[in-house]
Amino acid sequence: MNDFGSGTQVTVLVLFTALVTLTLLICVMAGPDRDDLANFYTGYLSLTPFKNGLAIAGDYISAATVLSTTGIIALAGYDGYVLAVSTALSLVLLMFLLAEPLRNAGRFTMGDVLARTVPGRAARVAACVVTLAATLPFLVVQLSGAGSLLTFILDIPHGAGARTACIVMVGTLMIIYAALGGMRGTALLQMIKIVILLGTTVVVAALVLRRFDWSPGAVLRAAQHGSGTGPAFLQQGLQLGTSGIDRLDFAGLQVTVVLGVACLPHITMRLYSAQDVPAVRRSMSWAVGTVTTFCLLVIIVGTGAAALVGSRSITAVDPHGRTAVLMLSQVLGGAPASAGATVLYAAVAGMVFITLLSSVAGMTLAAASSLAHDLFAEATRRGQAEPRTEMTVAVWASVAVGTVAIGLSTLVQDWDVGVLTTLAVCIGASAVAPALTYSLFWKGFTRTGLLAALYGGAACALVLMVFSKAVSGTPSAVFPNADFHWFPMQSTGLVSIPFGYLVGWLGSRLDHRRRAAGSRESRQLYEESEARLLAAAE
Repeated sequence: MNDFGSGTQVTVLVLFTALVTLTLLICVMAGPDRDDLANFYTGYLSLTPFKNGLAIAGDYISAATVLSTTGIIALAGYDGYVLAVSTALSLVLLMFLLAEPLRNAGRFTMGDVLARTVPGRAARVAACVVTLAATLPFLVVQLSGAGSLLTFILDIPHGAGARTACIVMVGTLMIIYAALGGMRGTALLQMIKIVILLGTTVVVAALVLRRFDWSPGAVLRAAQHGSGTGPAFLQQGLQLGTSGIDRLDFAGLQVTVVLGVACLPHITMRLYSAQDVPAVRRSMSWAVGTVTTFCLLVIIVGTGAAALVGSRSITAVDPHGRTAVLMLSQVLGGAPASAGATVLYAAVAGMVFITLLSSVAGMTLAAASSLAHDLFAEATRRGQAEPRTEMTVAVWASVAVGTVAIGLSTLVQDWDVGVLTTLAVCIGASAVAPALTYSLFWKGFTRTGLLAALYGGAACALVLMVFSKAVSGTPSAVFPNADFHWFPMQSTGLVSIPFGYLVGWLGSRLDHRRRAAGSRESRQLYEESEARLLAAAE
């Protein structure tokens, strides 16, 4: 429970109501017509580079980035700093390597990119399966976390009933945003989120530095003391350990984040809404600048939480530190009953709330779009459904995905499901990244290679994660009282990423030997679009 009275809770409730009303109104007004696929999937390509860049940054910065990364910094210091830098580097990699080819190759979904050189139902079904495998874990983590966070913010009893009600409320809003708003509506929601997020984080970071006379060195020294770990706060090892295998695990986690986060389907989907190649370049420049700025602010805020709140107080409320930024706002605001404390806490609570809503809405839209466009439309007789029918399917797919996510989140709300975030990123790095890079840059990539990369990479990440020490065998595992792990790491990237690339290459080479005609067809399709794909030439 927090330290504020009923006046602050009323202020927070009023702010939440205003945010929901405003964002719902914007989504309804910006939503597409029932038979307008281009508007639903891309918003008519009408967003300026600046607005699209903010929308990309908004989709990229999830509630996990805001809350979990801040908590890891507050509790583990150096390990959290590296994670924040890796998060920013992932978007830089997307900007320089994949953004322009993806914009040139894609239309609405990842399935469009992959089916460009490997046409047919199998490629689109595989793209849809992997999209769901990467987005559903993220949705479950965000929604299950929403229950605990909102009960803490609103200072209500932390029972299962209250948390379930919060999960259902956030999940229902998520469905409405995705179903009614489409790409343009959710983009406006992301823009509102990123403005509130940056503005509030700048204020909190400035207040932290002001407490220490604007001296970063003083903040670090106080953080070392507040963490209770001393000099170890600025050394690698507090999060995963210091043994040789733990250091490999740490390195593998950073590689996975760099390769996987920016390749997640709800991030790449935003690139298709850019007007042209120059627009996608400028959009990515705005997105990278925004995300980099935010990651620097998160480092300050997380370090400030360690210095002013202390790791013991943070872990007493949440062992993973996800409430660190909320507790920091309580300390920075002064006396609990003061106007400054009420305003600051309400602002940070509103930031967390809008971040939760917008993050899950974007993921739901990506999953529903893949179901409607890659699965349903491809299953029709000519591989293309009527626009009104596909729109209807997309709306109901949003309802289905949201309902499943709400149900799963309710079932696992008492579990430590943070491992699902790692799983989703590992699938992005081990399945989506190999499939996209091979499809965009290798003319010898074939259907067998594509299916092997998508299914093989995702399966490898899933199997290793199930039998890793993140799931069993350690006190911090999902099942701490069981031990069936044989994989000694908490992140699968060091094994599953090379595996995804290897099986994609092997599948294509075997395909070349067995079916020369099909391989020549894939190569010809690639060569026909290579100039436009890589250089935007007609």
